[in-house]
Amino acid sequence: MYIVRDRNRRGLSRRAAMLGTAAGAAAASLPLARVAAAQEAAAFPSRPVRLVVGFTPGGATDIAARAFAPRMGELLGQPVVVENRPGAGGNIAMEAVVRAVPDGHTLLLGTIGTLVSNPIITRLPFDPVRELVPVSIAVDVFNILVVPADRPWRSAAELIAAAKAAPEQLSWGHSGIGGSTHLAGVLLDHLADTRTVSVSYRGGAQVATDLISSRIDFAFATAPSVLPHVESGKLRALAVPTARRSKLLPDIPTVQEAGVPGFDVASWYAVLAPRGTPQGAVERLAAAMRGALEDPEVVAVMNRNGLEPMPTTPAEFAAAWAAERARWEPIIRGAGVSAD
Repeated sequence: MYIVRDRNRRGLSRRAAMLGTAAGAAAASLPLARVAAAQEAAAFPSRPVRLVVGFTPGGATDIAARAFAPRMGELLGQPVVVENRPGAGGNIAMEAVVRAVPDGHTLLLGTIGTLVSNPIITRLPFDPVRELVPVSIAVDVFNILVVPADRPWRSAAELIAAAKAAPEQLSWGHSGIGGSTHLAGVLLDHLADTRTVSVSYRGGAQVATDLISSRIDFAFATAPSVLPHVESGKLRALAVPTARRSKLLPDIPTVQEAGVPGFDVASWYAVLAPRGTPQGAVERLAAAMRGALEDPEVVAVMNRNGLEPMPTTPAEFAAAWAAERARWEPIIRGAGVSAD
């Protein structure tokens, strides 16, 4: 009996020793893993970072990206290069980022149109929610209801009255089906009981050009693309589509004030990375974005263009994205919006 007990003790001792060695190795590996992760994060980025914009140069998304990208690059220690890949309402740019190597060196500047509306309206070969990782919201951007200076309307109420008097005669432009500039026009027809003709463009700069030349009658255009023309007198601002007046342009009334209750179309632009991007890289990108968006010079440039910096954590961005999807899906489906 004693011999057996001695053998058991020796076996238990051996197993305890083995377990102790394994536990010690595991404990030692935890700090090593943290060190490796920290080194990987510190080494990022190792080359220039591409920020892909799904619309043409001169539009609001392009203006926003070029406002914060240089400062963000300084904070990262590598240039952040803006790359315009317009087409398909931002889907071409979004797919390019989804297919990119997930190492943090390729990013997307997404909009509510690309991230929320497009997956509802169009059958995409990928799911943005599954294939993209939130980094940070960049800016809160508001649109402005504008008309050419040679048009007689001085308020949103006058424009709505003219649209009702001439069904399917007034035309309006937008920078892509499903984007906020498109949804605002759709919502106006729906809530104000008007019938107007929509004209799709590849970007806000083209919308502004045709407004100035009076080829179209009005637009809910992005502030950065039309504010200079409003200030020069080539365009006239009638209203903003948000529930409250913009603090950047407090003298411009809302569409609700023109007698259209419930009219509210807000928008933001945000930065995302491909799924699989290391968490350390995502966090460093978010921190660099916050630093850039809080820089006084960047804030001043954005405010001049009707943009309000809105840095968030990745988790805050994810929550805001989910809320927008829940809000807009029934509206888009109810209005029968399609990509055709």
